[in-house]
Amino acid sequence: MATGGSDTCRLSDETFDLLCTVCKRKGKYTEAEKYCVECGDYYCITCVKVHDDVPLLTGHKILSKSQFQSVSTRKQPPVPTERCDKHNHKHVDMYCKNHEDVGCSTCMATEHRLCQEIFYIPNFIQNNARTVNLNNIQQKLETSAKILDEYLEDLQQERQQLLESKADSIEEIRKFRQEINARLDEMEQNSIADLEDRFKVLIKEIEDRMRLLQKNKTSVTSAKDKLSSDKNNVSQEFVNGKRGRKAASNAKAYVEDSKAGFHRKDITIIPDQIILPKLKEMNMLLKVTEEASLFKAKNKKTCNVKIPSDTEVCDISSVCYLEDGSVILCDYINKKLKRLDSSSYTVKEYYDLPGHPWQVCPINKQEVAVSLYMKKEIHVISHSNIMIKTNQIKTNFVCYGLAHADGNLYISDAYTSVYVYSVSGRKLKCVRMDPSGQSKFNIARLAVSEDGSKMYATCWNNGLIILDNNGQVVRKFDGPELQNPLGISQTSSSSLLVVSTHTNNVLQFGLKGQLIGEVIESDTGEKDYTAVACNQNTSRMILSRYDDNNIEVYDIV
Repeated sequence: MATGGSDTCRLSDETFDLLCTVCKRKGKYTEAEKYCVECGDYYCITCVKVHDDVPLLTGHKILSKSQFQSVSTRKQPPVPTERCDKHNHKHVDMYCKNHEDVGCSTCMATEHRLCQEIFYIPNFIQNNARTVNLNNIQQKLETSAKILDEYLEDLQQERQQLLESKADSIEEIRKFRQEINARLDEMEQNSIADLEDRFKVLIKEIEDRMRLLQKNKTSVTSAKDKLSSDKNNVSQEFVNGKRGRKAASNAKAYVEDSKAGFHRKDITIIPDQIILPKLKEMNMLLKVTEEASLFKAKNKKTCNVKIPSDTEVCDISSVCYLEDGSVILCDYINKKLKRLDSSSYTVKEYYDLPGHPWQVCPINKQEVAVSLYMKKEIHVISHSNIMIKTNQIKTNFVCYGLAHADGNLYISDAYTSVYVYSVSGRKLKCVRMDPSGQSKFNIARLAVSEDGSKMYATCWNNGLIILDNNGQVVRKFDGPELQNPLGISQTSSSSLLVVSTHTNNVLQFGLKGQLIGEVIESDTGEKDYTAVACNQNTSRMILSRYDDNNIEVYDIV
């Protein structure tokens, strides 16, 4: 090939594979010896020196003729032009086949120095058939973009829910403050009324003495006037004198008696020594806690809980964990309480009951309480050594839901009432969900917050209902995910687990009644779930089904 050229001559009999872009722009045809990746231009030996002298072009990648192919001037050589994210003064022109990764020469030297298959990308492409399926990658990118969009939408919804929850929480704080203000106003009025009554008594006593003093003063004044007015009637003067002496004597005696019987009293206001110091200790009106995240259940295993003395297929109606990690089951059909080992979940002991047990709950480290609904009784069973009954509470209503909180037992009938009993058996109060008696609720199972301020009831025909301790419905959830709920269990992370028999799934709720999500997905092909219990200390969850000798044990995360 020929080289060279001049400012005036044009080469007509010689052609070059690639021409200098700058020279061609000036009408000269000079063979290109260099190529700038960033500029996308070809340069001869002379023009590339000018390119190197421009400060803004310093750092551009210049390729020699041996590094690019002889192609049309309209087609750039297959050399990567993208700069490295980590080493921005270098280009991504190297490929590690071992890791299916690309980078600059520095990346390969530092991060892939032990790899055996490192290639210069243009050479690799030239020596290998096309290895990248762009259509496949395009589909994967579109799928990834869709996943990202869906997750972004989920996060946006979660953010909106958090904003709504924040507004609700702020409103609850303000409502609580209003309740406090109303109570303080009432206490202020009561204090003022008490103060008024006390001062009224003291003031009345003084005013009564003042009236008697005034009466004596009137008598003395009258006697003085009479004594000085009639000087001509000696007999009348005698009478006036005697009466005047008596009036003076009576007045003196009254004053002496009054002073002797009167003790000055005052009323001192003493601020309450509990309220103000307690307020000084407190920083917030309400406790602020984060709601629990959705549990994930995995590693399911089944454990057989049937024992030789059982005459029927087991029907586990209720489950609860004890502090030591062991488990108590209500076997409804076989009329038994069964205690399971904390690790193997096998039956280690049992207790025969006189009736069908419906719900069981722990009341302290050594005892549980169980409701025998048809017997209208609550039995307290000790499990410290051997299982033995320590107390029995008789009621006049059918006992279904049962929970323990704040030292008391909460027992529901089959309809709208929750009765509060002391553990010793004294009836404290009755809370009615619907005082009018017009609504048709069917309370199945109960859970109660630690302080007894909230009651959580699964109602066969009304979903999950949250009540305050006055029976007012705080919140209700009866969405399509929860149909004919039965078992309920409160976790240690501010949430509830509820089993739904019709949809045959397990849902997790926050303590305000908001749905967190589905822990166990719906499976209508299996027997219906009846009970659930969770122990976050051991990260385990138990589920039971109708007419089944097995329970299901899951790991939860």
